[in-house]
Amino acid sequence: MVHEAMTDARSFQAWKPRVDEAAAFVRTRSRTQPGLAVVLGSGLGALADAVERDATIPYREIPHFPVSTAAGHAGNLVLGMLEGKPVVVMQGRVHFYEGYALGQVVFPVRVMRELGAGTLLVSNAAGGLNRQWNAGDLMVIADHINFMGTNPLIGPNEEAFGARFPDMARPYDPELVRLAERVAVAERVPLRKGVYVAVSGPSYETAAELRMLARWGADAVGMSTVPEVIAARQMGMRVLGFSAITDMATGEVVESVTHEAVLAVARELEPRFVRLVRRIIREMTL
Repeated sequence: MVHEAMTDARSFQAWKPRVDEAAAFVRTRSRTQPGLAVVLGSGLGALADAVERDATIPYREIPHFPVSTAAGHAGNLVLGMLEGKPVVVMQGRVHFYEGYALGQVVFPVRVMRELGAGTLLVSNAAGGLNRQWNAGDLMVIADHINFMGTNPLIGPNEEAFGARFPDMARPYDPELVRLAERVAVAERVPLRKGVYVAVSGPSYETAAELRMLARWGADAVGMSTVPEVIAARQMGMRVLGFSAITDMATGEVVESVTHEAVLAVARELEPRFVRLVRRIIREMTL
């Protein structure tokens, strides 16, 4: 399958035909009509193993689909049933820092919406800015700050996707956040709630930048999620988000951070994440 080269978003002025083509291809490989879309971040891909699979499609086979290049991202689209719900799961995502235009970064979410998903569950690995927290914590995202310096909706607007100026007052569905909190108590999984700030990466933040982000009110920092959430909200999807706090990034005690260490911590807390999310999906109304 031939893919477009990574390029500037201005070269792509008609995403809808590409979305339709990709969705049509997926439908030739799967009979699942998903109500829930799931994006699994760094080191959190094991949830896909719980899906009663109808199909597993490598991203590289789907027309126009961006291909994951970051470690910890398997790069498969998984369709089937999970906890009695029809789902489409991204086993790994793509990032702005990989060289993709943001239109390409959010392309998979648009395809999953076209397949029928009305709810998006998104996860990521993040650094902890809140000094009261610890590496290994799970956080449900209550709100976010876009500090990536750009927006996936920049460029010609395609009305088929939604409003030119979508409301972002409550990007994360309050009812779903409350459900996550209730399930966390029932499952005895400690769950933080806070604000996620997205930066472009791929370099980690300086100590001064971390202190600035914390003063802004952010509790966790990462290099993903926000573009997908913006696109999802433009298309009217309900959103629930989680961050795996893989390291403490307060800017006060400067420690060397590596991607390998981030993945290791994410995999340690993955069983708790999977248990929590499976029950949330089981109790979720789509």
